[in-house]
Amino acid sequence: MMRSIRLRLFLILLAATGAVWLLAVFWTYLSTQREVERVLDARLTEAARMVSSLITDHHIDVAAAVDAARTASMPDGFNMHDGDYSRQLSCQIWSLQGDLVSRSESAPGTSLADHQTGFAEKLVNGERWRVYAVVNPELGVRVLVGDNIEIRERLVGDVIKGQLIPALAILPVLAGLIWLSVERGLSPLRRTADTLSLRSADELHAVDDSGAPREIRPLLSSLNALFQRVQEAREREKTFIAYAAHELKTPLSGLKTQAQIALRSDNEKVRANALNQISLSVDRTGRLVRQLIDLASVDSLENPSTAETVAIKAMVEELNGELTALRSAREITVESQIAEEPLFKVPSKALLRLALRNVLENALQYSPRGSIVRIDISVSDNTMTVSVSDQGTGIDERDEKRLMARFQRGSSSDATGSGLGLSIVEMATTRLGGSISFVRHGNFCVRLIIPLT
Repeated sequence: MMRSIRLRLFLILLAATGAVWLLAVFWTYLSTQREVERVLDARLTEAARMVSSLITDHHIDVAAAVDAARTASMPDGFNMHDGDYSRQLSCQIWSLQGDLVSRSESAPGTSLADHQTGFAEKLVNGERWRVYAVVNPELGVRVLVGDNIEIRERLVGDVIKGQLIPALAILPVLAGLIWLSVERGLSPLRRTADTLSLRSADELHAVDDSGAPREIRPLLSSLNALFQRVQEAREREKTFIAYAAHELKTPLSGLKTQAQIALRSDNEKVRANALNQISLSVDRTGRLVRQLIDLASVDSLENPSTAETVAIKAMVEELNGELTALRSAREITVESQIAEEPLFKVPSKALLRLALRNVLENALQYSPRGSIVRIDISVSDNTMTVSVSDQGTGIDERDEKRLMARFQRGSSSDATGSGLGLSIVEMATTRLGGSISFVRHGNFCVRLIIPLT
């Protein structure tokens, strides 16, 4: 598996450039071959006509006429002396009755062609020839001028190779330029990596992307968003640890004091009261620890991505059973009215359970002894409404927003709470995509709106 972006880009660009280069070479080969063959055919035609003209006007011999035709008919840029091409053309003059009148030194004794005029190819003495024929009616002869095709192909090949060799020599230079271009193009990534590698774990400020290339900015934006989330998480962690240490210190100190009183006192009433206070402190500390765990659970849960099926009535009954000790100690009756539909789909079953437990536990904790706590759950328009009412004093309207923060207690409540219950409910409800509100119509009511999926 290729893991280097640099190497991958280099190979992709080299392959693409190589493909274009090969197509260009192939096109050059075909076009050059056609052009050279066209020039050579034009040379044959011109040579045959020149020989016919010379022997008509001057009655010179064929060899001299062929040499004159060869020199005069070659286009600029073709040196027939290179590569032993000087005697490439062969010429024959035949009478119209079929007798050989004359021929050039390089021409074979057998007729080069049987056709009267124009181009033709023929195998003569095991060699292939391309011949142009022209009839001279004044002298009654037929002039044949031909190329040995093997020599002709070698000439075409030499011309093409003369063009391809420089192109092949360019390939290493081209590969080097591509590599340097890729290196230069990836240098902003390297500079960014170098900048990040010099940071300490405490440096979570945003990376400056003002001078970054447009292609790198999405990456830097994602990194900056990650740094922001990590910074927020660290701040929450620091706050959590500080508050947790402070809140646990008070009940632990009370436990130690009451234990010392119980150990030192000989009075049974004093000892019994101290032991009772120890029991209450243990209950409060246990509730605080559990709520701290709940808070950590809400913080650690991912945002819900798939729906979960929940039997809401069974969940409420299970939570009511878990809180039996608290309910019995305060002699509180829990009544419920839940929609008959047994199953609902919610974004997260765990978050819904945490929210319901803390709302119900707060109601039991702060309701008057011997009172009634009522749970109403209804469903309409893909929304579940959970209402938990109690007969307590509730919370002051001025304290609502403040009490959503961690470790904040209401001004009218006693000092036994941890200040975490509503914070857990608010966080869990928000993660579910819902909301929390307070209603005061006779009884105090906490209302949760949970979207169904």
